[in-house]
Amino acid sequence: MAFAAGYDSDVLVIGGGIVGLSAAYAITRAAPGTRVTVLEKERGPALHQTGRNSGVIHSGVYYRPGSLKARFAVRGAAEMVKFCAEYDIPHEVTGKLIVATERSELPRLHALVQRGRENGIPVRELGPPQIAEHEPHVRGLAAIHVGTTGVCDFGAVAAQLARLVEAAGGRIRYGSEARVIGRRRSEVAVRTADGAVLRARALVNCAGLHCDRVARLAGDDPGMRIVPFRGEYYELVPERRHLVRGLVYPVPDPAFPFLGVHLTRGIEGSVHIGPNAVPALAREGYDWRTIRPRDLAGTLAYPGAWQLARHHWRYGAGELHRSLSKRAFADAVRRLLPEVADEDLVAAPAGVRAQAVLPDGTLADDFLIRETPGMVHVLNAPSPAATASLPIGREVASRALAVLGAGVSV
Repeated sequence: MAFAAGYDSDVLVIGGGIVGLSAAYAITRAAPGTRVTVLEKERGPALHQTGRNSGVIHSGVYYRPGSLKARFAVRGAAEMVKFCAEYDIPHEVTGKLIVATERSELPRLHALVQRGRENGIPVRELGPPQIAEHEPHVRGLAAIHVGTTGVCDFGAVAAQLARLVEAAGGRIRYGSEARVIGRRRSEVAVRTADGAVLRARALVNCAGLHCDRVARLAGDDPGMRIVPFRGEYYELVPERRHLVRGLVYPVPDPAFPFLGVHLTRGIEGSVHIGPNAVPALAREGYDWRTIRPRDLAGTLAYPGAWQLARHHWRYGAGELHRSLSKRAFADAVRRLLPEVADEDLVAAPAGVRAQAVLPDGTLADDFLIRETPGMVHVLNAPSPAATASLPIGREVASRALAVLGAGVSV
């Protein structure tokens, strides 16, 4: 690609989900006058991971103390509630229960109590009578109550961030998929699908499901690959929504970043149930019918995907069974909510998680942000990234501004 004198922007951000928009917002706040352009391939913001999750503001109780996930989720939860209140975005701090239904889960539940306290999160231990006080229809041997968990509309948050970016002089170009990326010395150039060429001093890659591809377009080796996992949801039929008052989770398996099938009363009163986690046959494969040969071939050719399957095939087989059998899915729900019948569940829109997998089959368990000359790549930002998006945005902004040589505190 030919380079020309002059820059269209100081920073180009690829990806108009909540993380990319938060990064652009943080740049405009930390360094007013910095020219920022966001490139989003879709017709509007937040149409993939951000707009297709359960809307939970996570507390940070699950994550390893000192990790980016722990620090940014704890900080981000409080900031997200404040942001929603400031801009009149629907939200509610409901608290949640994490419930052990089998004795074998009790040591893991106790470990979560310790982890929550290490992360500075208020956690209360409950027995069956206290569980019933919070959730009369939920059954368990023991539980913990995490008071800082809530729900919000992350799509509305992303839309508000987009408005703030534009109000600060930034540009958001929808329908602008990055197809070619070139760089030399202090300049980055991106050619979009419509043939436009945009030049900047720095590039930020927040492309989510396509972040590894964007890194490779830029000539960088991301050291990982996105393996897409679809999360499938059901909803309770309206006449059975009274069975769930707030948020109810099982005790998670520490070997996986997935939290298991859980119950979420949303801000509009509906009760989401799920998700499971099954391999998607396309990076934007929201059902079994959506197959993209390029995406599927890329996953099948990646040694890390085969290592992952070899190590965790039993877990995967269970998830696949729940995907193909509504009764099996309902059985998983009945561990927490015994009164649920199969017919109480109706299918709801699915989401796809952009999970970074390392070459040895290890699932990246923390946010992954890497820098190369002139660029900042966000290479693993699944849940709780929406919760943590404001602190993540500041971290990315700080690194991008350092590329520009701007000694700005973010």
